[in-house]
Amino acid sequence: KLPTMKMLLSLIALLSAAQLARAAPPTCYSRVLSLSKEITESFKELQTSKAVDSCVETLPRLYLDIHNYCVLAKLRDFVAYPRCDTVLEVNELKEKARSLYTILISYCRRDLVFLTDDCNALEIPIEHSIAEN
Repeated sequence: KLPTMKMLLSLIALLSAAQLARAAPPTCYSRVLSLSKEITESFKELQTSKAVDSCVETLPRLYLDIHNYCVLAKLRDFVAYPRCDTVLEVNELKEKARSLYTILISYCRRDLVFLTDDCNALEIPIEHSIAEN
């Protein structure tokens, strides 16, 4: 019975170690990628919501591609947009955009490589952004 118990404990230890190896902490890249997708999805939901203020229709388009250098200007413009300050959902979205901008320019500055600086590419309709990424 003792050898079986040792073997069982060894197997559990081995499986636990394998699980820990897969649960690596997120990298800067994975964090900005997931946050940009989350922001884009939240913006899409905000645009299609019937219960939100009409000012939401005037918000700058928020398609985010973290591989495009123009994403920094896009985030700055969105956060600085003066309208809709009374809409809670917009303020929450602006906070997420501000966080993403801070991560991009501070924490991940040396880890990211921008593949393009095509600002027109960030005007792609919101429906394509989620499906392509």
